[in-house]
Amino acid sequence: MRTQVVLLTTLVLNAVLFALNLAVALVSGSRTVLSQAILAATDLIGSALLLGGLYLSRRPADFEHPFGFGKERFFWAFVSIVVTFTTAGILALITGVDQLLDPHRVTHLPLGIAVVGATLGASGIGIFVTLRELRLDRQTIFGLLASSHQGLKSVFYQDLVAIVAALVALLGLFAVYRTDDPVIDGAVAVFEGLLLAASGFVLSSESREYLIGRAVSPAVARSMLGLVERNPRVARVRTMQSMQLGPEDALLALRINFQDGLTTDQIETTIDQVSTSLRAAYPNLRHIIIEPES
Repeated sequence: MRTQVVLLTTLVLNAVLFALNLAVALVSGSRTVLSQAILAATDLIGSALLLGGLYLSRRPADFEHPFGFGKERFFWAFVSIVVTFTTAGILALITGVDQLLDPHRVTHLPLGIAVVGATLGASGIGIFVTLRELRLDRQTIFGLLASSHQGLKSVFYQDLVAIVAALVALLGLFAVYRTDDPVIDGAVAVFEGLLLAASGFVLSSESREYLIGRAVSPAVARSMLGLVERNPRVARVRTMQSMQLGPEDALLALRINFQDGLTTDQIETTIDQVSTSLRAAYPNLRHIIIEPES
């Protein structure tokens, strides 16, 4: 999947949205529109962090990092989630509470409604680009959400949350337009802040598992086990351990009982056969360690 395409699209869209929302927020005094600007700014920073993590993860392995730098993407995805959702949520919450405690009249409401509508449309474009890239890679959105692509999932959730927040913001601005009550503007900003903070908590919890060291999914592990045990020279797989080293990089360690009577050369040949068949079936399985056990 062309991850760079998704991230670069997100960068460009959020840069434009941040400029538009901030300009309208300064003119109108709307905390709802200011919250949209905060979300766009943190999305912009988050996408830049993800893009940087993508390039850092492609560095070749060295003596101090024998398994490469794939976990860079997990780390920067975690940082991106904290920045995008948690930080944005807190800032939006503060602006909303300030408006609730000390309401200021909101002006230029048609302009605010227009720019929030543009935010809604841009978020839809972001989701369209992600879905198009998934389709070109013959993947589904459910496959993405079940995968270890934390960065792409973060971008997808950013767009989903942005759509929900923009819809609520539109309703809130329409209500302010009809009632001229600035308290509604503050309440909408508070809602956006709470939505972002809650989303950040859920996503950061999942990213934490990959940073610690998460195994491949049980279904994939069972499939790998079946593939190994189909080799006629394999008697039994004693232990099987795995770890995701990156969205496209995994490690597998096996302790195998081979059939009795095999020579050392035959065992070595069988290990090569098992490794080759695993890599052919699972291209992301870049590190395989097989230990014979009597």
